[in-house]
Amino acid sequence: MKLLFVHQNMPGQYRELVQWLAAQGGHEIVFLTQRLNAPKITGVRTVVYKTHHKPGEDAYALSKTWETAAGNGFGAVTALRKIMAEGFTPDIVIGHVGWGEMSFFREVLPKTPMIGFFEYFYSVRGGPVGFDPKDEVSDHAPYIMHGHNVVPLLNIEAVDVGHSPTIWQRDRFPASFHDKIYVCHDGIRTDKLVPDAKASVTLGRIGRPLTAEDEIVTYMARNLETTRGFHQFMRALPSIQKARPNARILVIGGNDASYGGKSKHPGGLRGQMETEVGHLLDWDRLHFLGQVPYKNYQQIIQISACHIYLTMPFVLSWSLLEAMSMQATIVASDVAPVREVMTHGETGQLVDFFDPEALAAQVVEILARPADFAHLGPAARQHVVDNYDFLTVCLPEHIRQMNALVPEDLRIPVP
Repeated sequence: MKLLFVHQNMPGQYRELVQWLAAQGGHEIVFLTQRLNAPKITGVRTVVYKTHHKPGEDAYALSKTWETAAGNGFGAVTALRKIMAEGFTPDIVIGHVGWGEMSFFREVLPKTPMIGFFEYFYSVRGGPVGFDPKDEVSDHAPYIMHGHNVVPLLNIEAVDVGHSPTIWQRDRFPASFHDKIYVCHDGIRTDKLVPDAKASVTLGRIGRPLTAEDEIVTYMARNLETTRGFHQFMRALPSIQKARPNARILVIGGNDASYGGKSKHPGGLRGQMETEVGHLLDWDRLHFLGQVPYKNYQQIIQISACHIYLTMPFVLSWSLLEAMSMQATIVASDVAPVREVMTHGETGQLVDFFDPEALAAQVVEILARPADFAHLGPAARQHVVDNYDFLTVCLPEHIRQMNALVPEDLRIPVP
């Protein structure tokens, strides 16, 4: 089969699917992206496109998202036409619709089946906007949020089938979308993301490797930001460190903002929180590791005695399901997207996002009485294996959805 994948930041949510398809052989796979340093995948041809237009800094806020998306869309379709002129016409297109890249594909591929990834529908209700009552929501916010939704509103008609990784994400979209969107996670490699009692981590300022015998508390986010609860994590640390004098805190994440606004502090949110609580912390036992290689991230979770995952109601991080797969004992924020994958007292412990003292108390309790919580990690791993494993659960569903759209002679055997 000739497959065209489309994602601004290759491979994005298609990391496992593309690699699996390429490994099967017999397919011609092209990946269209803006990412200049995209990873090389054997059996996949990467084509980089340039956006055709970017809005100016003074662009009208209500239409700025669409103006950006239109530039991406025309840049992507221009690249597509060039690919087709060179002899590649896809049998199916699979791509993320959020940045507008597939918006104009129907003009050149009127009969080609397309599956679009619908990640998030913006609203001032039920998501991160307005979640914290201390954050002022402007009078313009509802209109700006709805302005963002021009892209999915256009693209739901451009694709044959939509795809969302969780029920919570699908249900963010209007009810009229639901019958067209299938729900299936991208998939977790539970065969590779496993617990390892022999794992160790070496840090520059410690004279020996850290292992699961140490009292390690971990926190991970792509970037240290409010949407992922970094500020609440920092506010909980003084109480954790005071109650557990041997606990060592390992923090993974960059000092930028992936979602929502940036801190006005010159040192970013990390600098802001260091100003607020830094004088209460034991810095010898607190380690900011930045963004680490994937293998090192796995080892850090594997030695963790308690892993903290915080988020406002927003797109669920892969890292939560990955930590569950590695059998971590997890304390997470009690919000709807987390409750979809984790049950309090069974596969993890849930706490109020706005109560750092409750977070600290729960972490301290786990560290003080690990045997009482020893069931959580194995149950969390089993839940992910049963419901989110890439090879046995998610991959077969994605293949079934693809097969339903293409002629019988092109169908891929369901694994």
